[in-house]
Amino acid sequence: MSRRSRRRGRRRAATRRKPAPDSAPRPAPAPLDLAVTPGEVIAETDLPRCAIVILNLDGRHHLEPCFSGLRALDYPEDRFEVILIDNASTDGSVEAIKSEHAWVRLIENDTNVGFSSGCNQGAALAPDAEVLVFLNNDMRVEPAWLRELVSPIARGECSTTTARMYSWDGKLMNSAGGGMNFHGIGIQRGYLEEPDPTYAMARKTLFACGGAMAVDAAVFEEVGGFDDEYFAYYEDVDLGWRTWLAGKEVWYVPSAECYHHHSSTSGKLPGEMIRVLQVRNPMLTCFKNYSDENLRKILPAMLGLAMRRMFLVSGLQDDTPFRIEHAGRGRRGPVRRAWDKARTGVNQAVLVRKVSAADMIGVNDLIGRWDHWMERRRSVQDLRRRSDQELFGLFLRPQWCVEDEPAYGELQAGLTEFLGIDELFRGLDEAGPEPNK
Repeated sequence: MSRRSRRRGRRRAATRRKPAPDSAPRPAPAPLDLAVTPGEVIAETDLPRCAIVILNLDGRHHLEPCFSGLRALDYPEDRFEVILIDNASTDGSVEAIKSEHAWVRLIENDTNVGFSSGCNQGAALAPDAEVLVFLNNDMRVEPAWLRELVSPIARGECSTTTARMYSWDGKLMNSAGGGMNFHGIGIQRGYLEEPDPTYAMARKTLFACGGAMAVDAAVFEEVGGFDDEYFAYYEDVDLGWRTWLAGKEVWYVPSAECYHHHSSTSGKLPGEMIRVLQVRNPMLTCFKNYSDENLRKILPAMLGLAMRRMFLVSGLQDDTPFRIEHAGRGRRGPVRRAWDKARTGVNQAVLVRKVSAADMIGVNDLIGRWDHWMERRRSVQDLRRRSDQELFGLFLRPQWCVEDEPAYGELQAGLTEFLGIDELFRGLDEAGPEPNK
């Protein structure tokens, strides 16, 4: 039996306990209870073997600062390796790595397999790693970054960690841990805020940002890794939630510092493609991870709010042709002509913006494959070692309203009250300014 198998067996045995039922939950932690105190500095001989997995898609211009930082790490060179998964770049990235960064282990994919599958691919290529580290290609890291990031895992304090991420120039925060609202819209704590002592405290967090995170390799395998079906976006929120459900912990480690070019890869892709993922994946995350009791409350609100957002971006300026009360008016005017056209040609196309069609496709990816996602949901619920209520304090701003439009705010308030969602999260919204979008 391998060392990893023995370690995994011990950890599974230690965490197999009956979950606290949602009908009699333990009190949810208040936001102020999330602070943690890391332990003593780890001796160099006790630092774990790490595999740093980086994905690349036409990011040649990012490689030099990223790799220069990794070459300067204050970490034993024989205890970490760098694996770059290239997702079919066409900008000369592969050639540059081979000629300028031959020390990096390069894997060339024929197609873009996405972030989730690419990270899982890299993890599978490092069977001897004790800790898996995932880093965006558009990052540069401080020398102590890796040592600080993995130390809480090596001390057994948690199974997953995330770094303190700044903007590229260091003037603003990019991420200091994360949370989400009740229907899955993610929050990067501190995003676009100025650095201050608030973000210098280690604390528990719902998820580790996939751009700079570390995870115990055995735990990553136990909880199923990233969800391949997400492709990209919210795979880190989903993984973090599953990790907590499985009885583990995720920590934000501010002493692990790095700098990020935000959305440098996704900005090259058509907006409607990104929108499908950003609409679908939060819904999938909620659908898989909430308990039965709570999903029955959340799902109607989640679908209703998605429908309202879909309409807001549709570009439909006038719904008169669809209103039957206008059918008998203006017989010779444009309204009558529009009605006659609608009545005799119901299959004719109506122009809506691509972003609205993307929303519809994203929602349908869930509701159009009900049996599939119910089966996926069951596999996640089998991991459960904690009740939902134990985790709600990690959401940070569960009742955050993501749209400023008055009718949307009215709908969210009405749905949460009608469905009892406001009672689930009462008193759990962390104080401070609204999250930046």
